[in-house]
Amino acid sequence: MTHAAVDQSQNAYARLAGFMYLFVDVAYLVGLFIVSRFQVAGSVVDTAQRIVASETLYRIGLSSLLVGALCTIFLAVGLYGTVQAIDPKLALQALVFRVVEATVFAVVSVLSFAFLQLYVGPGHLNAFDASQLSAISSVRVAASIAGFNVAAIFFSMGSILFFHLFLRSTYLPRALSVLGLIGSLLVPIVCFGSLIAPRAATWLAFGWIPIGLAEIAAGLWLLVKGVAPGAPSESAPASP
Repeated sequence: MTHAAVDQSQNAYARLAGFMYLFVDVAYLVGLFIVSRFQVAGSVVDTAQRIVASETLYRIGLSSLLVGALCTIFLAVGLYGTVQAIDPKLALQALVFRVVEATVFAVVSVLSFAFLQLYVGPGHLNAFDASQLSAISSVRVAASIAGFNVAAIFFSMGSILFFHLFLRSTYLPRALSVLGLIGSLLVPIVCFGSLIAPRAATWLAFGWIPIGLAEIAAGLWLLVKGVAPGAPSESAPASP
């Protein structure tokens, strides 16, 4: 490991990544919290009644999820600008994985807004009998869950690479980089486990805790401290 001066733009990218780590997590959590409040397990009619009663709030929840997907691009760009000096090829691969993640989440958002018309469209609910409504609702839920897990797998690949690059530098404390790397490695296990054994999804969800803590801590660190000038980097040329 040798020393190199970190230019001003790299520090700006680091602070952008730190802010976006926190903002994206908040956007997704707020969106999931709002949307989940409207879901009534096993009752399409009750779910529809709740949505119709507070349609604007439900749309805000869906929009918050979409904002999270959109801002993931800014997060990926910030992370790429921070670590690309360490290994440009790995950093680019990580960027691509995060962009694909955001794209899949955006597609899920499109489907969510489209299915919303089933509940709020005039006469749409009356056009189907109970069994048909139940089947349509089941497909919507299954598509959302599958889309989330697929997007999260791409997220994990990008996160593994970014935290691997952080581990090769001193941009983050070593323990924090290790936590992020371990947490990122757990995510594909959780997601593939949920896709293969859906009944185990509830307890598998605990596997999200390490990466959640790592992202919050990394976001705060990068936002507050940025990348300190002279931080060691593997790819930097040796000083005389």
